[in-house]
Amino acid sequence: MPGLDRLIYVDDSGRPQSGLVVYGWIEFAPDRWAGILRDWLELRKRLWRESGIPVTQELHTVDYVNGRGRISRKFPERHRHNGVDYWKDFGREVAEECLETLRCAQGLRVGAVYRNGLPEEFAQTRQQAYTALVSRVEHELEQSNSLAMIFMDGDGSDSTYRSTHRALKLDKRRVIEDAIHLDSQQSQLEQMADLVAWSANAYLDQHDSNQFAQQWYEKYLAERDPARGPQQI
Repeated sequence: MPGLDRLIYVDDSGRPQSGLVVYGWIEFAPDRWAGILRDWLELRKRLWRESGIPVTQELHTVDYVNGRGRISRKFPERHRHNGVDYWKDFGREVAEECLETLRCAQGLRVGAVYRNGLPEEFAQTRQQAYTALVSRVEHELEQSNSLAMIFMDGDGSDSTYRSTHRALKLDKRRVIEDAIHLDSQQSQLEQMADLVAWSANAYLDQHDSNQFAQQWYEKYLAERDPARGPQQI
């Protein structure tokens, strides 16, 4: 009988103006759940002690690496120069600390896929990319004779994810249930997936404003990615 051996936490990224859709994720076996979450929470406690970032503060990558939002309650003096707080420098330091935690987490795997489409068909491209991702996961699960669960950031109001799962043949499907939606504000694991998706997007969609992060995926995540980099899907 197939066993449940993969918990997959997915988030999306991309740029509607270019038509690029990216999905990034973290995954692990169920018996690794507590250890991986513990590693991340230890990081969050250290960020609170050293940088004043509350454990309950959502780390939404696109915001804090670009200096938007005020994630710290006691801004570090090392990033204050001539009375000016350099939030971008601070946020990027935090991101690299988070990425290093992912790189070192035993039992953790990451991945990313992407698809290019027309900007005016962005929603359609996003649905197609997610359908292709689920199809790929189903094929892998069939090969390993196992089951998985997929968790997504959001409130479930986007019906495209639900319809993708329900289009699968029930007697053959390996992904249990629809995608289970979690609020990233409350889910540390979805915040980890957000960082993977954003880093994959920075690697794929290179421009001047994200030049600082273009090598993050290769530097921190590739060794946790069986494919060693984002895959076109």
